[in-house]
Amino acid sequence: MSAVARSTLPLRRIAHRTYGRRSGPVTRLMSPGDLGQHLKPFVFLDFFDMQGPPFAGALHPHSGIATLSYLIDGHMDLIDPDGTTVTLSPGGVEWMQAGRGMWHGASASDVQNNRVRGFQLWVALPPSLELGPSMGAFQASADIASSGPAKVLLGEYDGARSALPAPSPMNYLAVKLKAGEHWTYTPPRGHTVLWVSPVEGGLLGNGELLQPEELIAFEAGDDAVHFRALTDTQFVLGSAAPHEHDLALGYYSVHTSPNALLLGEAHIRELGQRLVEEGRLDPYDIR
Repeated sequence: MSAVARSTLPLRRIAHRTYGRRSGPVTRLMSPGDLGQHLKPFVFLDFFDMQGPPFAGALHPHSGIATLSYLIDGHMDLIDPDGTTVTLSPGGVEWMQAGRGMWHGASASDVQNNRVRGFQLWVALPPSLELGPSMGAFQASADIASSGPAKVLLGEYDGARSALPAPSPMNYLAVKLKAGEHWTYTPPRGHTVLWVSPVEGGLLGNGELLQPEELIAFEAGDDAVHFRALTDTQFVLGSAAPHEHDLALGYYSVHTSPNALLLGEAHIRELGQRLVEEGRLDPYDIR
């Protein structure tokens, strides 16, 4: 596409931008109590960047959501709902659809010499799935569909479709551009929700400088966003049809109604008691 043609495209303006809240190696860029209300079904986004002491995340529960963990660098050991440990390598993803409830965990032991970076995204489930069965899936980098500079972590883009079952119309892409490269994202019809989070490098989005480790939410609409890399850069991008439901919030859960939240949290406690009996969980970890 020529520079002249690009200049005639409607420009999708930035509505919000934030550096989130940093706590140790984790930056919370979005949560259900802030931008998640505007960007749902995307309700939660953490960026983690670890190098130093080993990290051990305790088993913890979810219900009413799905989580997608995308690893940029390093290796992580992930515990799925069945208690199986799977090692995630660079470029790989873990998909956990909690449904009515599950417990999982993560650890990274080799962070003394290796940097571990990535994102964890929470997606609100629709009523038809929020109290359904839980499921998990893992994909190595080589198994993830791609089109041009974009890896399709969820959804479908430019003929490339993710093997993971997106719970509602949405795309989640990981994009890498070399210095000087251009790329335009035109969202599918109905994807009026759109956000971007750069990892590193210099990046312009519709002429605006987008900073590393920042979340940029674009105004609702159907217009494209044109990206230009000032240096080698990479970023993640999410677009979706809006989640037309309220968010009923628990400590680790997000549902569409208070009643569904009660049912999900009750199932979480039931599963937690079983884990205690199996010796895999401390009873103080059950809320």
